[in-house]
Amino acid sequence: MATAKDIVIKPIKAAAANTIIRKIHYSGKVVPNSGLHFGVFLNGKLEGAMQFGPPMDKRKSVALVEGTLWSGMIELNRMAFSDALPRFSESRAIGYVLRLIKKQYPQIKWVQSFSDGTACGDGTIYRASGFYLTSIKENSSIYEFPDGERIAVMSLTNGGDQQARRRACEKYGATYNSSASMKPFVDIGAKKAAGNMLRYIYFIDKSYKEKLTVPILPFSKIDEMGAGMYKGVSRDKLSDGGDQPHSGGATPTITLQSNGIDNAS
Repeated sequence: MATAKDIVIKPIKAAAANTIIRKIHYSGKVVPNSGLHFGVFLNGKLEGAMQFGPPMDKRKSVALVEGTLWSGMIELNRMAFSDALPRFSESRAIGYVLRLIKKQYPQIKWVQSFSDGTACGDGTIYRASGFYLTSIKENSSIYEFPDGERIAVMSLTNGGDQQARRRACEKYGATYNSSASMKPFVDIGAKKAAGNMLRYIYFIDKSYKEKLTVPILPFSKIDEMGAGMYKGVSRDKLSDGGDQPHSGGATPTITLQSNGIDNAS
């Protein structure tokens, strides 16, 4: 039976990463300006990918850590692993990629990522991999439509593109206009998806932790705020009491360390 030690993580081309992200990521979408792409292979088959790039609002993100240069941080834009991967694969892959970034991109001092409780989970994998929790906010960026489809606000407003807004209006019978308002979609029944957005930060350069301009939140804050979720379902309502299924690559563990950078298998 395969274990996390059997996976191989290596850089891949954007096209290959985009294909598997579209196939298995809950959003079905990629971030077009992602610049670093890493594949997770099992028995020679691509079963997962991680994509890194600039955050949507880089000016705001850079300000989170004092003294960060424009090229000094990066965001984990997308991460998706198939159920074919063994347990603990995510922690192993994240740990390996962070060490690779530290070695090959020394200008990058820290990494930001978000966990979306409305569609995925509350970030168990980040907590297991040494990330710090820095924000818990009620979801305001994802709307659920009457047919169950969930769409990011940025895709439908002036932050996205008008073609996407027009397509959504046509699909749902909303009145099209070119404003940044969600009102046409709210009028036909779209509403904010229940859940929270959690922001995590990992310090590649540990000295930058002292420059953080926002508080580090204890993980216990997640339960205190009722933000513990998996796929939009409160952790308290899940039958096993956890926020991740106990199968496939979704189950987290403490980051598995590797002595080398060139081969994570």
